[in-house]
Amino acid sequence: MSANSGLPSLRGGSLEDPQLNAALNSLELTVRRKLDGVLQGAHMGLIPGPGSEPGEARVYQPGDDIRRMEWSVTARTTQPHVRQMIADRELETWFVMDASASLDFGSGEHTKRDLAVAAAAAVVHLTSGGGNRHGAVIVTGDSITRIPARAGRAHARNLLKTMATTHRSQPGVRGDLDAGLEAMRRPQRRRGLAVVVSDFLGPIDWSRSLRAIGAHHELLGVEVLDPLDIALPPVGPVTLADAESGEVVEIDVTEQVRADFARAAADHRAQVQSAFRGCGGAVMTLQTDRDWIADTVRFVGRRRRAAGVR
Repeated sequence: MSANSGLPSLRGGSLEDPQLNAALNSLELTVRRKLDGVLQGAHMGLIPGPGSEPGEARVYQPGDDIRRMEWSVTARTTQPHVRQMIADRELETWFVMDASASLDFGSGEHTKRDLAVAAAAAVVHLTSGGGNRHGAVIVTGDSITRIPARAGRAHARNLLKTMATTHRSQPGVRGDLDAGLEAMRRPQRRRGLAVVVSDFLGPIDWSRSLRAIGAHHELLGVEVLDPLDIALPPVGPVTLADAESGEVVEIDVTEQVRADFARAAADHRAQVQSAFRGCGGAVMTLQTDRDWIADTVRFVGRRRRAAGVR
């Protein structure tokens, strides 16, 4: 299986571009062929949803949401218990996609935007059917695009097309993930699944809005990264340009610079993970140089095992 299994390139497409339609068709076939029978289940999404009706209590397992602790059973049995929830018959999934300029970067054949759209397609497939609805808020830094939550394959296809073709912000404009999160939570949506798609580069100034969303929705972060976001190659003197601010710097990539960069990148990613964990959510990390389908399957498998789903 190739590192970019079934990942089409979406560079420069427009809504009516036949090449974009062909790429999305290929992506849909890849998702259906490789995820059907592996992850599907009755009313199961990408991660087990919260449901709306209380079910039976079971023994607490590491990774369970402490907000669902069943204190009366815990006191009676002296063992921590959580209350399972019966899944809603209809699920409303909202995407918040950070489509800032940094998402158009890719050091190989594919960009992070390609990966972001592929991840969204997987979530759509795993949460479709039964009247489930999908909506999106796409933020670039200088504009916000809202797509109302609706059901149906045609709507899902148009949602993915809009994600693939939303133009990056003007030069010098940084992304504003916090604005996208605020646009998603106001007005208040029906309780469901909130999926935040971004590379999460830059200041973590969105944690307060994330907490507000996590208090009302099941929360999933999709972190899309390029290898150069994590580590620098030994290239020596090089000129670097910030895709969002336009700032240009010249730097000598020494072994010390590489070590400092890798350490700072790891610390930042740990802060992103901590921000989501603090809101009861999880982060699925995908990279442009890895098999995104395999990483998706592994992530869902871990989440379902942690939730006691057989």
